[in-house]
Amino acid sequence: MLVYVSMDSDPSAVGPASVVPTVVDGAAATGRPVAAVGGRDQEFLEFVRVSGRYLLHTAVLLCGDRVRAEELVQATYERTYRSWRVAREADPQAYARRVLVNLRIDGWRRTRREVVVDPAALPDRAGPDPTAAMVARNAVIQALARLPLAQRRVVVLRHLLDLTETEVARELEISVGTVKSHHARGIARLREIFTEAESEAEGDR
Repeated sequence: MLVYVSMDSDPSAVGPASVVPTVVDGAAATGRPVAAVGGRDQEFLEFVRVSGRYLLHTAVLLCGDRVRAEELVQATYERTYRSWRVAREADPQAYARRVLVNLRIDGWRRTRREVVVDPAALPDRAGPDPTAAMVARNAVIQALARLPLAQRRVVVLRHLLDLTETEVARELEISVGTVKSHHARGIARLREIFTEAESEAEGDR
């Protein structure tokens, strides 16, 4: 079973109409006739319809790039579909969000220098220069990649997705006390990383 999710190209689109989901099997992917989808698949399609806008927004926050965000949502739906029996038992949206966040965070590597968008590839247009914002965002991603995985997840959920400590604890299936501990250590380490970077930058001047 493959899940194809077509997102409205207008970033300002709101509501369920901004997502056009299609669920097909391998035969449809090759152009052969496919039997009507029903039951479990219809249930999953409805979930895609109502959750698409939220998950895409979350992915954009984590990726900083709409194309990558759509790819991340696609991968999230495919993985959620494979585990739909488990996902639907509790909160499917929370389950899918956890999959999405884990896919994205686990993809950050300390040795990888990620640049969301090359400023030189951007079209000329009037308005504020986005280069500084992209440089800052890339610096944050690189700093987050240097945190232990548990701290990284907590910091991202608390600050990029603006979840409460209780929500993060439920999301990661850990205690609130553990969330507070990981958060405090993660933020302290990020401060050290940015202080070190500032010192290096001043030394290069």
